[in-house]
Amino acid sequence: MASPRLTAPLAGSLDDPARARDLARMKRLATGLFVLAAAVFLACVLIGEDAGAWVGYVRATAEASMVGALADWFAVTALFRHPLRLPIPHTAIIPRKKDQIGESLGTFVQENFLTRAVVEEKLTTIDVPGRLGGLLSAPGRAERLAGDAAAAVTALTELLRDEDLEPAVAALVDRKLHETPAAPALARVLELVVDGDRHQEVLSAALRLMARFLHENRLVFRAQLGDASPAWVPDWVDDRVFDRVFAGLQGFFDEVGADPRHELRRSYDARLRAYVHALRTDPATAARVEELKREVLEHPAVRTWSGSLWTNAKNAVLVAAADPDSELRTRLTALILDGATMLRTDPTVRELVQRHAHGVAGYLVERFSGDLAELVSSTVARWDTEETSRRIELQVGRDLQWIRVNGTVVGGLAGLVIYTVAQLLG
Repeated sequence: MASPRLTAPLAGSLDDPARARDLARMKRLATGLFVLAAAVFLACVLIGEDAGAWVGYVRATAEASMVGALADWFAVTALFRHPLRLPIPHTAIIPRKKDQIGESLGTFVQENFLTRAVVEEKLTTIDVPGRLGGLLSAPGRAERLAGDAAAAVTALTELLRDEDLEPAVAALVDRKLHETPAAPALARVLELVVDGDRHQEVLSAALRLMARFLHENRLVFRAQLGDASPAWVPDWVDDRVFDRVFAGLQGFFDEVGADPRHELRRSYDARLRAYVHALRTDPATAARVEELKREVLEHPAVRTWSGSLWTNAKNAVLVAAADPDSELRTRLTALILDGATMLRTDPTVRELVQRHAHGVAGYLVERFSGDLAELVSSTVARWDTEETSRRIELQVGRDLQWIRVNGTVVGGLAGLVIYTVAQLLG
């Protein structure tokens, strides 16, 4: 046995008190005209035709008016309910045909509005990039959109669980680092350093640091020499030896630092270039670098760092998203405004957006028109039958009551004409 279909209430915005008052007023008018015609007819019957020939004309008019009023009342009422609650065939059309009406409405919309030809024809009359650019460049719009985007990012990060993502991000980073060969990357970095003579700058900085280190620790090194020297060697001899060695080292550092063509620099350059070549061609050298990389990645500190990547990135994004003056919000706003300017002024961008708007709209219509038609029909099918009938009557019933009014008036005129013709022919 099939389960009963669930019904859903209609939107409350359709239940307009003003429309209900207008409908009630029109019903009273149409009913009042029928009552007036009935009263005139009854009066004519009571007066009788002996009062004059005019009575026949008035009586025929009133009689036809009643017939027209009753016929149109029946027709209008039969759309929404059974007249006098009698189950007369072919009445209560809307309640009985609600689902069919919904399907027909969905098909009508699909076949007459949601077609590629209709949509593309409409788009040819619309400056899509201009309108989009104007929308984005409206005062305060870019800031609001940037705020909305930041809020969306915040909401997304709040939906994601840290306990699930932290190990996933850590595993992804760890896998990528393990899978990426270290030797070619290191070789490329060293090539860039050597090609820009940055390695010589590094050497000069190292020499200056070494010279400063020696100077700042002169007494320490002198004490070390004194401890290592035999007891029978006089202190003045140790001082002379230390001063000569110390001065020689300092002078050597100064000499290398001041001479860009020093032999040490050339040797250093040659050895570094040879090492770069070995990284690319020697498997043993590459294997040693890979082993060093593996040891570094397995270090607990590195593992802790990779595990905290997601949390740190998320917290940074949340802080930036919450701050209207953050770099993130500022860049988003500037990006939106730049896009709006390009949409309004750049011919290439405008042509591209206009052309793709046709393609995208056509695809969406062809892809989802059936779904939209199904949405219409299924939504109507879920509506409560009596409620649907009442709401439709509320929307169009006032105009339908004019049918009753017109039926009363036109029926009376038709009756008068028929009666007149009959009298002329009789």
